[in-house]
Amino acid sequence: MIDSLFLINHSGDIFLEKHWKSVISRSVCDYFFEAKEKAVDPENVAPVLQTPHHYLISIYRDKIFFLSAIQTEVPPLFVIEFLHRVGDTFLDYFGECSETVIKDNVVIVYELLEEMLDNGFPLATESNVLKEMIKPPNILRSVVNTLTGGSNVGNTLPTGQLSNVPWRRAGVKYTNNEAYFDVIEEIDAILDKSGTTVFAEIQGVIEACVRLTGMPDLTLSFMNPRLLDDVSFHPCVRFKRWESERVLSFIPPDGNFTLMSYQVSSQNLVAIPVYVKQNISFLEAGSCGRLDITIGPKQTMGKTVEGLMVTVHMPKAVLTVNLTATQGTHTYDLATKVLVWDIGKLNPQKLPNLRGSLSMQPGAPKPEENPSLNIDLKIQQLAISGLKVSRLDMYGEKYKPFKGVKYLTKAGKFQVRT
Repeated sequence: MIDSLFLINHSGDIFLEKHWKSVISRSVCDYFFEAKEKAVDPENVAPVLQTPHHYLISIYRDKIFFLSAIQTEVPPLFVIEFLHRVGDTFLDYFGECSETVIKDNVVIVYELLEEMLDNGFPLATESNVLKEMIKPPNILRSVVNTLTGGSNVGNTLPTGQLSNVPWRRAGVKYTNNEAYFDVIEEIDAILDKSGTTVFAEIQGVIEACVRLTGMPDLTLSFMNPRLLDDVSFHPCVRFKRWESERVLSFIPPDGNFTLMSYQVSSQNLVAIPVYVKQNISFLEAGSCGRLDITIGPKQTMGKTVEGLMVTVHMPKAVLTVNLTATQGTHTYDLATKVLVWDIGKLNPQKLPNLRGSLSMQPGAPKPEENPSLNIDLKIQQLAISGLKVSRLDMYGEKYKPFKGVKYLTKAGKFQVRT
C-alpha cells in the first residue's frame, strides 16, 4: 500500500524519509512542491496528487507535511487516516509533533514507523500497544541505552496483539480508576456585514482519557444524539449498537484516545456565540480610513467567552493605525499588514470596542474590498451544538470508577465579511 513516507517542514525541506517496499527517489516530491507553490495557504494543498508513476497523499499538521508515495491505487481516506495516526503517535510519545522533536528522537521515530507499517500495510497503530513494544523516551532510559548499547524495543510481543481486542493491552492495573471525556467543538462560520449567517457548521470530537483496571466494558449515552451527522468512531466502538440505539458501547484502549468525531451541518442548529458590529471604511479621496469594531456575547448559555482574539488582514495600502481599545491590547504588523486585537475574557457588562483611524499611502487608490475579520474564541463548559452526555455505565468489573465530562467550544474558521 504505502511505499514511502516523507516529512517536509513549512519551508519545503525534506527532513526525514522512510521506505518500506522499495526506495523512491526524493524527486517524486517535486510534483508536491509545485502544488504547494500554487496554493495560497499550506492547508489548501490538494491532499491527493497524481503523478505519471505514483500517487502522492498528504496531510498538514503542526507545520509539517506528512507525504506518502504510493505506486498502486488505494482508498485515499485510508492513507490519510494512517498519516493522522502517525502524527497522533508522535504527539503522544514526545509531547509535541514538531521538526525539532522528531529530529531529536529520530531513532525512536524510525522504530515506531517500522512497527506501525508492515511491508506497506498498517499493523500496530494504537499508542498503548506500541508502548509495550517501544518504550517512550526519558532521560534515564536514554543514558542507560547509551552506556549499555541497548534500545527502546521490548523483548516480548504486546499482549493486545494476541487478543480479539488489539487496541487494549492485557493485565492493566490502576490504584485510582478514572475515566474522563472531553467534548470539544469547533465552529466554522461566515457572517455577512449585517450579522446574518452565510455558512455555519460544527466539527466536534470526543477525546477520552481512560485509566481503568482489567477489561471494562463501557456504555456512553447522550441526551440528544440525533443531531449528530457524519460520525466517525474509534475501532473499539460497536457500530451496530450505535445504529440501533444511538449509544456508544466499547471496550476502551488504555490511556488517551479519540473516541469519536462528528459534524453538525444544519445552520438551524448552529448557535453563533458572539455578535460583531463593525464599520471599516476608506475615503474616496485622501489617504485615511476609519475602523470601529464592537463584540458582544450572543448564544453562550451564560458561559464566559475566553481567549477572544480578532485578526484583521488590512489592505497593502494601509501604513499605520491609530486605534484605541476599551479592553485588551492590539498590535499591527507593518510587514504582513495584519492587525491583531487580543481581548481576552469577554465582559458582558462592558462590551469591548476598538476604534480609530487608518493611515494610507499617499495617492493610493481606495481598496476594492474591505478586510474581513477572523475571530478566535474559547468557551469552557459548553458544547455549542447542545450535545450532552447523560450517563456512563461500566460492565465487567466490580469497582466504581471516578467519571468526568468536560465541554469546550472553540472557533475554527470564524470569519466576518465586511
